[in-house]
Amino acid sequence: QGQLVESGGGSVQAGGSLRLSCAASGFTYVRLMGWFRQAPGKEREGVAVISTRTGITYYSDSVKGRFAISRDTAENTVYLQMSSLRPEDTAMYYCAFRTRNTLVTAAFYFQRHEYDYWGQGTQVTVSS
Repeated sequence: QGQLVESGGGSVQAGGSLRLSCAASGFTYVRLMGWFRQAPGKEREGVAVISTRTGITYYSDSVKGRFAISRDTAENTVYLQMSSLRPEDTAMYYCAFRTRNTLVTAAFYFQRHEYDYWGQGTQVTVSS
């Protein structure tokens, strides 16, 4: 059974940076690795995804140019480097893996129901 454990969250002032990590164990095949976030009273939204097949990365418009997703295959870890943080980036951040080996197009990469495993989340708070 796969497990995901996030770390690296914390409190930072606007304009600062954080790097989130997601340590994975127990997986034999992963199709997509993603980072989602959920602010109080809001829906969970996808912010960054990486395809394990192509290595191509995808970002939501709200974080494009500021966040970068990457993975270390040897360490089974996926990262989210966050820069130029804004108060509106404040949220619980979740790592998610898609392990279903079925067709999915990029248009659906930020849909939470496309993912099969989730971490417990790590809190990011950005103050102005």
